[in-house]
Amino acid sequence: MGLRRSVAAAAALILVVEAFGIVLLNIFLGMVVDDQQMSMAGLEPRSMSLSAVVAGAVFGVYLLLCALVLAITAVRDKAPTGVLRIVLISAAVVHGLLGAASVGLVGWLAFLFMMVVLGLIVWSLVSYSVEEEAAKGGSEPGSDGPPAAGAPGGGPHPEPSAT
Repeated sequence: MGLRRSVAAAAALILVVEAFGIVLLNIFLGMVVDDQQMSMAGLEPRSMSLSAVVAGAVFGVYLLLCALVLAITAVRDKAPTGVLRIVLISAAVVHGLLGAASVGLVGWLAFLFMMVVLGLIVWSLVSYSVEEEAAKGGSEPGSDGPPAAGAPGGGPHPEPSAT
């Protein structure tokens, strides 16, 4: 198994663990809100605890989707394209923002975890895109892409005009 496949598989595994951790954390927060009868701005405690659980479930499903995309990427050894690539880019952005927020709220260990996950996602995105662009051609040294139309070896030559 190549290095980039291993990185994508490791990122997928970590995202699965993170998804379950987020869901369990939000269930716990919902139970605390419910048991303490906490409310904010007049909201019912039950609606706040239910909102915490639903938010955790939605975020957990999002992380599982990202893990699935990375797992498929590792198995096929082919870069994700289109919407799936955008999902992974958004996951990288989310982990960067959560890492920045976690330094002050949770501590450096949480920041380190978020940065490791961010690094694995970005590494997977970059390693697949760089190697696949090189495989497509046009990336030879000194080449600026495919030859222009009308150039030797290029596309169709223009028809001579009849004057």
